[in-house]
Amino acid sequence: MRNNYLKKFMLLFAVLFISQAILAQTGSITGKVVDENNQPLPGSTVLVVGTTIAGATDVNGVYRINGVKAGTYTLTASFIGYTTDPKSVTVGTGPLSVNFSMQSSSKSLNEIVVIGYGTVKKKDLTGSVTTVSSKDFQTGNITSPEQLIAGKVAGVSITSNGGAPGAGSTIRIRGGASISASNDPLIVVDGVQLSNDGIAGAPNALSLINPNDIETFTVLKDASATAIYGSRASNGVIIITTKRGLAGKPVINLNTQVSAAVLTKKVSVLSADQLRAYVKANGNATYQGLLGAENTDWQKEIYKTAISNDNNLSISGGFKNVPYRISVGYLDQKGILRTGYLNRASASINLSPKLFDNHLKIDLNVRGSASKARFANQGAIGAAVSFDPTKPVTSGNSNYGGYFEYLDSDPSSATGLKQLAPRNPVGLLEEREDKSDVKRSIGNLQLDYKLHFLPDLHANVNFGYDASEGKGTIVQPDYAASSFRRYKDANNVLHSGVNNQYDNKALNTTFEGYLNYVKEVKAINTRIDAVAGYAYYDYKTTVTNYPDLTTDGTVVSNPTYPFDIPRNRLLSYYGRLNLTISNKYLLTGTVRRDGSSRFSPLNRYAVFPSGALAWKIKEESFLKDNTVLSDLKLRVGYGLTGQQDGLSNYAYTSYYSLSSQTASYQFGNAFYQLYRPVAYDPKRKWEQSATTNAGIDFGFLNGRLTGSIDAYYKETKDLLAPVNVPAGGGFSNTFITNVGTMTNKGIEISLNAQLIKSAEVTWDVALNATYNQNKITKLTFVNDPNNTGLSTGGVSGGTGSSVQRFIVGQPRGAYYVYQQVYGTDGKPLDNVYVDRNNDGSINDKDLYLYKQPDPKYIFGFSSNVTYKKFNLSVVMRANLGNYAYNNVFSSTGVQRSILNPLGYLNNGSTNVLESGLIGGNDKNVLSDYYVQNASFLKMDNASLGYNFGKLFGGSTQLSLSGNVQNVFTITKYKGVDPEVNGGIDNNIYPRPRTYVLGLNLKF
Repeated sequence: MRNNYLKKFMLLFAVLFISQAILAQTGSITGKVVDENNQPLPGSTVLVVGTTIAGATDVNGVYRINGVKAGTYTLTASFIGYTTDPKSVTVGTGPLSVNFSMQSSSKSLNEIVVIGYGTVKKKDLTGSVTTVSSKDFQTGNITSPEQLIAGKVAGVSITSNGGAPGAGSTIRIRGGASISASNDPLIVVDGVQLSNDGIAGAPNALSLINPNDIETFTVLKDASATAIYGSRASNGVIIITTKRGLAGKPVINLNTQVSAAVLTKKVSVLSADQLRAYVKANGNATYQGLLGAENTDWQKEIYKTAISNDNNLSISGGFKNVPYRISVGYLDQKGILRTGYLNRASASINLSPKLFDNHLKIDLNVRGSASKARFANQGAIGAAVSFDPTKPVTSGNSNYGGYFEYLDSDPSSATGLKQLAPRNPVGLLEEREDKSDVKRSIGNLQLDYKLHFLPDLHANVNFGYDASEGKGTIVQPDYAASSFRRYKDANNVLHSGVNNQYDNKALNTTFEGYLNYVKEVKAINTRIDAVAGYAYYDYKTTVTNYPDLTTDGTVVSNPTYPFDIPRNRLLSYYGRLNLTISNKYLLTGTVRRDGSSRFSPLNRYAVFPSGALAWKIKEESFLKDNTVLSDLKLRVGYGLTGQQDGLSNYAYTSYYSLSSQTASYQFGNAFYQLYRPVAYDPKRKWEQSATTNAGIDFGFLNGRLTGSIDAYYKETKDLLAPVNVPAGGGFSNTFITNVGTMTNKGIEISLNAQLIKSAEVTWDVALNATYNQNKITKLTFVNDPNNTGLSTGGVSGGTGSSVQRFIVGQPRGAYYVYQQVYGTDGKPLDNVYVDRNNDGSINDKDLYLYKQPDPKYIFGFSSNVTYKKFNLSVVMRANLGNYAYNNVFSSTGVQRSILNPLGYLNNGSTNVLESGLIGGNDKNVLSDYYVQNASFLKMDNASLGYNFGKLFGGSTQLSLSGNVQNVFTITKYKGVDPEVNGGIDNNIYPRPRTYVLGLNLKF
């Protein structure tokens, strides 16, 4: 026993001795990185050239690299927007001090920008491209990635779809390019092109990607930049690059936030006393007898203060010269609408080793998330606006879960409920459990091999996937009023409640392979950068269909098919050539040939070319030594892109579809579902958008002031739109085909300025402005001046009422309404409209085009001030020239809605007191009175932070931040929020004001 202890002790001593001997053969490098004003540059990278060994500077600009073998090396320091000369150092067995003083390099002109299938220096771009890095992101309670760059990029409109947990946004780059197909941009995450299809059970597919893992957004706007993506690039491209690790000692980053979200503004409706007064003044004895004695604020009953938290932990560094980054996160977000929540757990890993003397670069990315959500019944929002405030929340008995409901006095009523009356808002929330369980994983393995025998040539392959599963249940108890006795079976027995489920799976795979040849030809002072590649994409979804069940399991209806597997594929060949001549003249040419399974073999393939030229005037001899002008470059480009997203997979071919149970055919006493032909168009082909872009990039005072101006013209041809089919001409009265054209033209301006730069204070501001004009120029095969276009924009308050049109000569979705007549008191006259064609009657021929929902001008403004260890930043946005249809006013702010003819009382908008409208005709909802100016100025974000630096003299760094989101809105719009996606405001989930307290630890 004693000998065993002695042997173990000797072994331990030997191990320690050998370890010390090994460590004695290595040294360390430490130092500080500062700018030209001797201010620290935190986040700089110091690299040992020819290795993957590197270190990052802390908040004081100090770095440290351990474990460097003895020898002579070259060190470089890098920081966006700065340059410095490399330094040769000799490392011994002890610590070595090496400091770097960096100089501004014309404000990020040497920054590397990720573009399609490669990278390029920002100063060498020929297209309209904008990059936003993590240091410039919006801050606060950000749950979906696109919210990080709202208001940051000229020409890009990001409109939140509402205030629900995890709610996504509608993204538009230079306006929409389609009517029937998708207007969403292509989104690429670490080389994986995402499908624009949603994921069942997810409020927003992008919300399954943790925003804290994102390093940069690169937005490609013009065709010369996007054409390399061909058929999916008509609406622009957004490239998301996630964070990577750096070789060196592990760096741990912990970020945690707690937030409180509150309702900013309620819909202005009558109070209980106002409703009593209105009914007594305008209603007869029957309606007055329906008034109650309560004073219920229904909006107060359904909304609450929502407390949420978001926690993220990452570890990055190098393990045996393999850089890595591992992160985990957990989001617990509550909604301000009762019962709603989103819980998301996420994890990611990145490995980026280099092998074979740095000839083989490997980039492995895997990220996954699992979310559980409960979707609050948003029908409660409209119900809270219209439910009678003189009634109580609860009834005092157990019927319908104990909630007060409008009862039917007819003893023969099957449900005992007043039909078509609104249901109790609180009951709608509490008696519906709509829950989902969603999992998603996105990953790719990218290999880049620099050929040993030809180092100018790289071979790159990328294998990627995007896999998801969304499943969930919708359950309502049998006593819930909204589904009470909803189904009568064959034995005349009534059944109540809901017990349904859904399950969708998606697997999208990517393979891309390309060759990249880069050569500096010194004899002609030209740099050649050529790419040629192949790509294959497979998008497959498996939909499992389930029967509609009541709470007791009774089948209300069976699905037509037990499952469906929609699938489409893309096959592509592409190439690009970049020439840089004398570091002054830049030429880019791209071509891509795409084939889509969504089109017939006749039109399956299309070619999308582009070309661009740029002239770096600053490099000319007459400007090169100018100390005021730091950058001047002219750009011009033209390209063709395609569109096939949002289309049916098989609408080009003839097939038969099984009818639903409600369309069965009776033979005797039995009903049979029949197969019937489906309308198709074998000649359908790609939408194509041709874009011309001209731009100028400039910089002054060594990059203290930089900017760009772009002008563009985009014409979409072969526009896919519905057309009428003559009787007997097909299997449907309409089908979608290539019939139209549409244009978008505009100007974009971006300015960035460092107003103050001193030892203690810096102040950076950024401003972007966009003007866009959209116009439909053709919608029929043969020009028809009397054509009234395509109806869209359905509204509530009328049967089949639509207030918008796609029509030639007008922007998309222009309002198509009656011109309201006003009295001498300025109030609208009930049922009095302008007879615009002077035929003596008011009918649909008097409808006219009035205003548009899309803004003509979009502005973004950011300001960031740093004083010593304090930081203050704000982000503001503005839209001008956009109008919204106030459907809350039109559907509830009229007497006919409040004194409902079906024998019950509704509440309504206080606008009824201003307008005095009765609304007793079908034209009221089509009045231009309800089309209101929705221009606005918003402060999206205001934050204040303090960096404590190192704690207790150690390596741990602490920073705290306070943040307010949705700070204020200035607008003339009379509804809750002027930012209305699509232009129709009908009880949208309100966007809350959110107060956030954040803590960050780095060690």
